[in-house]
Amino acid sequence: EENLLTQEGVVTEEQYKAVHEVIIKKLQNELPVHLTYHSAQHTLNVLEAAEHLVEAEKIPASEQWLLLTAVLFHDTGFLKSYKNHEEHSCEIAREILPGFKYSSQAIDRICKLIMATKLPQAPTSHLEQVICDADLYYLGSANFFRDSENLFKEFLAEEIVTNREEWNMKELVFLNTHQ
Repeated sequence: EENLLTQEGVVTEEQYKAVHEVIIKKLQNELPVHLTYHSAQHTLNVLEAAEHLVEAEKIPASEQWLLLTAVLFHDTGFLKSYKNHEEHSCEIAREILPGFKYSSQAIDRICKLIMATKLPQAPTSHLEQVICDADLYYLGSANFFRDSENLFKEFLAEEIVTNREEWNMKELVFLNTHQ
C-alpha cells in the first residue's frame, strides 16, 4: 500500500526525515562561505516558516511532506552555481530523491514548487504560494534587518551590487513590487 501511495506522488514523513538530515548536513558542509544569506540556516528558517504556514493554511498531511521536501531542496542549487540556482536545485533533487524512494511524480511536483520560488515569483497553486511566502517570510519578521544585511553582504561578494546605495535602490524596488 505504501508503494502505491509513493507511486502516486505522496511523500511520507519517514522519507522526508531521512532526506532532511542528509541535505542539511550537505548545505552546512558544502555551501560557499560567502553565502551569508543563502546558508543552511536560511533553509532551516524557511522550513520553520513553512511548518508554521502548513498549520495556519491547514495543508493536508498528504501535501505537507511534499512541500517541506521542496523547501529543503529549494536552494541546494547554490552548491553548483549562483546563477539559475533553482534549475540546479531541481537537478540535485532529481539526483538524490530517487535514493529515498520518492516517485518521479513526487519529484516533478517538488521541482515545480522549487521553480515557483524563482524571482519574480509567480505562484500558480496554493502550495506554490505557501513555498514562496515561506521563502520570503523574513520580510515581515523581526529578522528583516539582520537577514537583509546578510543578503547585502552576499550580493557584494557575488558582485550583484557594488555598494550600499545600489543595494538600497535594489531593495526598495523589490519591496515596492513584492506581493
